[in-house]
Amino acid sequence: MTDPLSFAVLGPVRAWRGGSEIDLGTRQQRLIVALLLARAGGAVSVAELVDLLWESAPPPSAVNVVHRHIGMLRRRFEPGLPTRAEGSVLVRDGAEYRIRIEPESLDLLRFRRLVARAGGAAGGAAVELYRDALALWRGRCASGLHVNGRVHPEFVAVDGERSTVVRVATDVALRAGHVSAVLPALRLAAEQEPLDEALQARLLLALAADGRRAEALAAYADVELRLAEELGIQPGVELRAARERLRGRHVSPDDCGARHAVARRPSAPGPVEPPAQLPADHPYFAGRRAELAAVRELVAGDRRPTALVIDGMPGVGKTTFAVHLAHRLAARYPDGQLHADLRGFDAGDSVMTPAEALRGFLWSLGVAPTAIPAELHAQAGLYRTILAERRMLVLLDNCRDWDQIRHLLPGTGRSLVIATSRRRITGVAGPAGAYPLHLDPLSDAEARELFARRLGDAAAADPAAVDEIIARCGRLPLALALVATRSVGRPGLSLRSVAGELAEADGRLTGFGDVHADLKTIFSWSYRALTPEAARLFRLLPLSPEAELSAEAAAALGGRSVRSARGLLAELAAHLLVQPGDGRWRMHDLLRAYAVELGEEHDDESERDAAVDRVHDLQLRDRSPGHR
Repeated sequence: MTDPLSFAVLGPVRAWRGGSEIDLGTRQQRLIVALLLARAGGAVSVAELVDLLWESAPPPSAVNVVHRHIGMLRRRFEPGLPTRAEGSVLVRDGAEYRIRIEPESLDLLRFRRLVARAGGAAGGAAVELYRDALALWRGRCASGLHVNGRVHPEFVAVDGERSTVVRVATDVALRAGHVSAVLPALRLAAEQEPLDEALQARLLLALAADGRRAEALAAYADVELRLAEELGIQPGVELRAARERLRGRHVSPDDCGARHAVARRPSAPGPVEPPAQLPADHPYFAGRRAELAAVRELVAGDRRPTALVIDGMPGVGKTTFAVHLAHRLAARYPDGQLHADLRGFDAGDSVMTPAEALRGFLWSLGVAPTAIPAELHAQAGLYRTILAERRMLVLLDNCRDWDQIRHLLPGTGRSLVIATSRRRITGVAGPAGAYPLHLDPLSDAEARELFARRLGDAAAADPAAVDEIIARCGRLPLALALVATRSVGRPGLSLRSVAGELAEADGRLTGFGDVHADLKTIFSWSYRALTPEAARLFRLLPLSPEAELSAEAAAALGGRSVRSARGLLAELAAHLLVQPGDGRWRMHDLLRAYAVELGEEHDDESERDAAVDRVHDLQLRDRSPGHR
């Protein structure tokens, strides 16, 4: 058994295997690790990594350099890993990368967990939890890697979490009479943020509560001078109110910010700006006009929806469509947009819980951490109360099931949730105002439009090759996009050659060349969610000689009863890996190719031969004169 990995990003970025520290390599490699860790298991695109490593004018080889850095880091995390092998730590999700992290293996995740526990505690117990959380910090996020004062926004946001928690922890400690427990962390934060008046005000009050009144008055004089010299301003209301309290004058709690912590973010100088969290729209979006028109008609009608739940097979473009739709509808929802990737099909504990999503949304809506209830139903109630008075758009990507999203739906009012899932979510049709929306592969015309947007004149120059590629890709947007990207990246490779490679592969994913791993990754998220019995049947289905098969044929392939086979087919259909129709079931060609590869990898040849024999015997019985 290999030693577990652990990581730190709350200060200098570091990694350990067991008790031994890992050399993370060059500054660029450490920056890549830092951004992946700051995302706490979330995905980072290659484009983001290029922007991270080169402030402007990246070299033509930038993408290749990133890939080389990724390969070297993989082998640092997993010594002995063969060249070009992906491994199990730094993995690729489509066109993005992420580090698989256990919750206790990253200091940032431990910090957030302790803060969440502190928010549900009170008095001295809450103060101790806040102290333990803040003790995890050893400096600014990813310190030592920044040059020319340029700090990535992701690192700034993580640093902002600490500043917020320091303010909240100080308020709790002042009320509980345990200020000495948080004073070291408060001093450090105030030193690193000398112009943050909310922090400086709390430092004055904490010093005074700890019997250091003279030091507190001197600290006020210092910050007053610094504000005048560096910003040309006088101390604000909150800082002046803290000084008046030091002088023994009565000041209402609201003046020194105590009520601010409940009403809105402690550091907010005024009303919270409407959140604008939508991911960027895809520059090559194509097609889906019928679906877009149907949604526009729906939201403009008398019975406006509260939720649209979009599903479809892996690679059909659910997220791309949802983001594009959200941008088209955003003007109808002037109070802002919220977004969360619920990671519904990620492995292990990385799936986002409804409580985690609600805490993030409430914070974005201006609710301070101390005012967020600890109990899920209370969080959902507060969230719905806020949304009832606003017109907001909420985008929930990669949902697992109805239980994960039902608490995130608005109760009443004029807000809209757009959710995506790689499985058909039962329960959507029940609640008033919730509508399912299924996406099929593109039509031939839409697929040609997608190719034309990405390749321009090259697509127009050889329409026959384009049609061949579209047919080989089964009109699946992800496959078409990957083929187009591969063609752009290899200028000497003609579309006719690409079509020929796909044809020579005879239905295998290897025909997609170096991008076939991206297809397998996307398909694997749905496959991993299956029960072992359904996964086995999925691997055996391509052995049927017919493109569409009956439940009886599926039963023969799996060596199971017809009733059991129907249940497993229903599970595959729920995950959108097969499509039912007229009592028969079919697979998309690329999913069939993926299932073939899985079967050859996981199933013994004797087991596969036995499945073929059983379905052949079934066909002979069906054709026999005496069969009814």
